[in-house]
Order: sequence, then structure tokens, then C-alpha cells
Amino acid sequence: MIKLIVGTKGTGKTKILIDMIQDAAQIDNGSVVCIDKSKSNKLRYQISHSVRLINVEDYEIMGHDMFAGFILGVLSANYDINEIYIDSLFKIVGRDYIKLERFFKKIEESAKDIKIVFTVSEDLEKLPEYVQELAKR
Repeated sequence: MIKLIVGTKGTGKTKILIDMIQDAAQIDNGSVVCIDKSKSNKLRYQISHSVRLINVEDYEIMGHDMFAGFILGVLSANYDINEIYIDSLFKIVGRDYIKLERFFKKIEESAKDIKIVFTVSEDLEKLPEYVQELAKR
């Protein structure tokens, strides 16, 4: 299941994400993964050490297809993952709204039973209709 936290820069999306990660780390029986793109590793000190933090800066991810493959690779490497949290989607894949729907559909088809939460820095109204529907879940 995909969930989106949508809003413009400075609206508290990362804080909401951190709170969700901390709650998941306390109650989840499986593994919790957080994916971020940050040169400063800012989340390392803000989330529980039990959460697997992956900085995509280390993997030279470029584009929607490569990132979808990366996420599915993380899932295939560990069957125990129940939740994945991804901060700053557009910093990782870029703002190509045409590819965005296909990206989310590919993730949703392959990871049906996994909760995946993305932060998206944009006004909800500017996003494609399909993406807006994901944000309303």
C-alpha cells in the first residue's frame, strides 16, 4: 500500500514522516526501512537505530525506473520488511510527472502487502490525478 505525504517545502512533511517511522519502529514486528537522499545524513540522528537507514546518495540512483528497481531490490533482499519510508521523492527521481504514475503502479503491483510512505514536495493540485488519489488514502 502506498501512502503520500504531500505539501510544499517547509510544511512539516519530514517531521510527519519521522513520527511515523518512530511509531513503526516501536510496534512493528518486521523490519522498517527508511530511504533518504542527503549528503548530511540528517535522519540518522532523528530515527531509531533499529530502523535500516539507506542513503541513496551512495548508490547513484537516477530516474524513476532505477529507483523502482532499487526499492524492489531492497524488498527482495529481506522478506521481513513490513514498512518503507522514503523522504524527498523528487530529490531522488526528479519532477517528471508523466513517469510518476507508472512508477507508483510498478511499486504497488510488486509490493502489495508492504506499507510504503513517500514525502512529495509539491502542491497537491499540481500533481497528476492518479497521484492525488494516492495522497488521499
